[in-house]
Amino acid sequence: MAAGTFTQIYIQIIFAVQGRVSLINPDWEGELYKYMSGIVRNKGQKMLAINGIPDHIHFLIGMKPSCCLSGLVREVKKSSNTFIAEKKFTKYPFAWQSGYGAFSYSHSSLGNVIAYINNQKEHHKMKLFKDEYKLFLTKFNIEYKDDYLFEWIEQKNLKDSNVYRK
Repeated sequence: MAAGTFTQIYIQIIFAVQGRVSLINPDWEGELYKYMSGIVRNKGQKMLAINGIPDHIHFLIGMKPSCCLSGLVREVKKSSNTFIAEKKFTKYPFAWQSGYGAFSYSHSSLGNVIAYINNQKEHHKMKLFKDEYKLFLTKFNIEYKDDYLFEWIEQKNLKDSNVYRK
């Protein structure tokens, strides 16, 4: 990076399990999050928070301007798919859905964003992911068409999607 270049870039990234099936088991999610954090660190970025629920995750990074965000997300998804398969964490086929959300924040917002990410399990007892995601898109003035959003599991099928239960 050139001398005299100073940056401050914070990005929250959100993506879901393919089909929004609840495959991320609480018994191994910590190991997955550590692995994903290692990928982010190895790519020269700083993981500030990571958490989620069984069908999607959120993470917040401090990003260098030399980082290609789409390349980083692609690597996190690809490598974590392989990691989950090699560890045999689930007997079901696991993959992340294509696409992701990425939202930028100021330094003064970091405390609130980190608390929000750390509180995902409580947060989603009250709000569906679909509603949350659309709220992000609206809040950040991102135009979208429902046809191009993630595959959504209808609320009536939510309990059936929790396939990780024993």
